Amino acid sequence: MKIIGAALFGALASALTLTSLPGWAQSAGPTDPQIAAIVVTANQVDIDAGKLAESTTKSKDVKAFAQLMVTDHSGVNKAATDLVHKLGVTPEDNSTSQSLKQGGDANLANLKTLKGSQFDRAYIDHEVTYHESVLDALDKTLIPDAQNAELKALLVKVRPAFVAHLEHAKHLQAELGKSGG
Repeated sequence: MKIIGAALFGALASALTLTSLPGWAQSAGPTDPQIAAIVVTANQVDIDAGKLAESTTKSKDVKAFAQLMVTDHSGVNKAATDLVHKLGVTPEDNSTSQSLKQGGDANLANLKTLKGSQFDRAYIDHEVTYHESVLDALDKTLIPDAQNAELKALLVKVRPAFVAHLEHAKHLQAELGKSGG
């Protein structure tokens, strides 16, 4: 199972590394409407996984983390949605947002086949990889390429939460490893 999980996480990490996607290699980077779609999709993927974890895990620590992911990422999506409405920007679906959605759907399908400690480990392993990839995308593509000052400010403002999520997920990953989970 770990080999399949590692392959899935690797594929998701590759999908999230925006600069490696062929569509971005051909252009200077995503536009603000594309960035808005990427941000909303990335948050929704984590909300969906968090909701599944909330209803599946028996671990109080994993459940608390999942609830935090749902709450925090829902808040970021609300802020992003409010901003794009204020700016009159329509999020533009693109190869990255589509790839994120497909990766999120694949992750959910995989997680739904697991129970107990296998579920917890796969969920948390994915959260570590996902947040590492999102931070990489924020730092290398989304923040530098955002043209609108308010959009850029929102991305900068939410970045520390993603760092905190990553550190929390890594802590849980270590704890699950100690318990043999």
